[in-house]
Amino acid sequence: MSSTAGGCRYRQAIPPGRSGRLDVDTNSGLRRAFLPQGPRRYRPLRQPTAQQVMADAVSAGPTTVFLFGAHTNLALLLMAHPRLKRNIERVYISGGAVRTADPAGNLFTAFATNPFAEFNIFGDPFAAYQVIHSGIPITMIPLDATNTIPVTEEFISEFRQRQLTYEAQYCFLSLDQVLMRLRGRSNGHGSTTSYYMWDSFAAGVALSSMRNGEIDGGNDFAELEYMNITVVTSNKPYGERDGSNPFFDGRASPRFGLKEGGVHSGHVQTGIRDSFCLIPGSNRGRCEDGYTREVSGPEGVRVRVATRAKPNTNKNSSLDREFFKSFLEVLNRPEQTGLFSIKTQFPYYREVLYKPVFGNGSKGKPVIFDMDMSPGDYVSLIYLLKAPREAIDLKGVFVNGNGWANIASIDIVYDILHMMGRDDIPVGLGNTTALGTPTLGCNNSYAIPHGSGGFIDSDTLYGLARSLPRSPRRYAPESTDHPESRQPLAFEVWQSVRKQLDPGEQITVLTNGPLTNLANISLSDRDASSVIERVYVVGVLIKDGGDENGDVFTVPSTKHAEFNMFLDPLAAKTVLESDLKITLIPLTVQRKATFEDVLAALEDIPHTRESKFVNELLSLLQDLQRRRKLYHHLDIFLGEILGAVYMVEGSRLKASVELKPVSVVANTSISTDGQIVINKSSTKLVRVLSDFDGEIYSKRLASSLANKTQSAVIGSFEEQKTIWSRPPKNSWHGENKGNLL
Repeated sequence: MSSTAGGCRYRQAIPPGRSGRLDVDTNSGLRRAFLPQGPRRYRPLRQPTAQQVMADAVSAGPTTVFLFGAHTNLALLLMAHPRLKRNIERVYISGGAVRTADPAGNLFTAFATNPFAEFNIFGDPFAAYQVIHSGIPITMIPLDATNTIPVTEEFISEFRQRQLTYEAQYCFLSLDQVLMRLRGRSNGHGSTTSYYMWDSFAAGVALSSMRNGEIDGGNDFAELEYMNITVVTSNKPYGERDGSNPFFDGRASPRFGLKEGGVHSGHVQTGIRDSFCLIPGSNRGRCEDGYTREVSGPEGVRVRVATRAKPNTNKNSSLDREFFKSFLEVLNRPEQTGLFSIKTQFPYYREVLYKPVFGNGSKGKPVIFDMDMSPGDYVSLIYLLKAPREAIDLKGVFVNGNGWANIASIDIVYDILHMMGRDDIPVGLGNTTALGTPTLGCNNSYAIPHGSGGFIDSDTLYGLARSLPRSPRRYAPESTDHPESRQPLAFEVWQSVRKQLDPGEQITVLTNGPLTNLANISLSDRDASSVIERVYVVGVLIKDGGDENGDVFTVPSTKHAEFNMFLDPLAAKTVLESDLKITLIPLTVQRKATFEDVLAALEDIPHTRESKFVNELLSLLQDLQRRRKLYHHLDIFLGEILGAVYMVEGSRLKASVELKPVSVVANTSISTDGQIVINKSSTKLVRVLSDFDGEIYSKRLASSLANKTQSAVIGSFEEQKTIWSRPPKNSWHGENKGNLL
């Protein structure tokens, strides 16, 4: 569950790209470089929910809960199982900003409209209200306290010298990565005091209170006092319905049994640029959603609040806070220490890069594949890597950050390329928001489900990503110390591919996601169309008098748009109405591809390691679609493969192509954005694939995957574990294994 308020009205304050979710999801690239890999992994339908795990833990007996993020899970648990409240002894909350005068929040991305909130509470203000007003004893460690424990150069210096355990090493590397980025932003003159030990300090305060006794005992690390507070969830005037409040507006009765005219019934901040929240004639914001305000009267709840970090009692120490001393001691204790890192998990662990050996044969047309990392995109990528080099020469991959997967899924792309022995192919990081929009905000990407059949499944490749071999290449943020390891951008990869072209040579582009990357390239490189031979666009639904509906199933009012176009209508308009030569593979023809036909063809072939992986993935998608309504849409991923096969096979699929004048509806309304309509007055014609032979298509796809030429160098993480468990050979042997980079 993303929020009790639904959608991403609050989540959009978190930057999706660099220095935001991308860096957090990958832990700045460290997670895959350091952490070992165990046998457990996410599995669709089998993964227990947070509420289930929490309910089981609380049901077992008296429990203390630490909340170090949004409060949604605990709030939903208390609503669903109110009797479990008696088993929760205390809740420790990291977050909040308790001030009575000056704004004190850390919501830097929305400061102009909401200077009061803190990220954890702002993530779901009503859930925080439910928890704090639940009657459970609360201890809050807000910014008031955590902002008094800045990371200092002295602490970093001491930490650098004290890394006796794997967990200490990992924590130091993680912290150092954050500080490197902060220094980089200030051109090398920044101070580490702009970073604080928010959640780590909160954990220390909580454990100290538990150890010493919450009521009578003191706290080793923080000063605490009692305050009466509440959580602001809406803004005055209360009771006026303006379309912003999902608890009241458009409902016969309010959600959660809320009262008309109460403090939850006012204007709810709709986004980080909500004009309601700006005071006319001033740059100061007035919205308080998520503000943990100190109040008097019956609305207030008595909460124990940390106010400041305690100084180190040892005046001779270089550490200026008592918590810093304990933090380094605990991390370096040998008891309960980590067993290994990825580099020590296996006796002969080594990182190897592979490139293919093609010989002096002729090369096919240069191709760039632009993907948004949905399941069908990965099958398409494997297929393209298997296609004869005389047909295509895959030069680069772009990843789109505003499609069906979070941008951190770029690491799975690296794993697929590594599996196929193509570590020579560059991967370009694309934009994380739609064309022409700021770097923050949801835009139309809110239409993609967060849970089943959406981000969680795509980000993990439906649980199969962990079975892939682990690539030495991985996302790496900008680094002033190691600029050579920085993740290249899509435009940089484009420029690199352009420079490699022979005289007169042109690039073919296959897009399997929103057209954001290609639109940005067209706008940044005005001469791009001169070196693009053709663009194959997988997606679109052409509204041509028929009644066929699109696939944006999460937005009922959007009946005639296809997801790739809906997610960035302006980019679609920029590309499809340009002078580029376009071939469309529309939703109408994609729907001719069926799981039954493709899986039947895959069953009739001698398998390679990559065909086995594709068969497992597609079989899983089919099974999920049959079993659960949440997965009814999974055939849209199967249709995405058609573009790659048609680009390679062309007329051999007995394909029919029509020329049509089209235009794109953009920036109008949710119900029409992304629609492709016939425009008879347009002189721009695009080629539209209108039919193909499904049986030939399925057999061509299967036979290509079964071809042992250009086959996988290393098929799985299990194979990798075997290699890392024995001494390396002097040289690499085996057919089509390629050369070591």
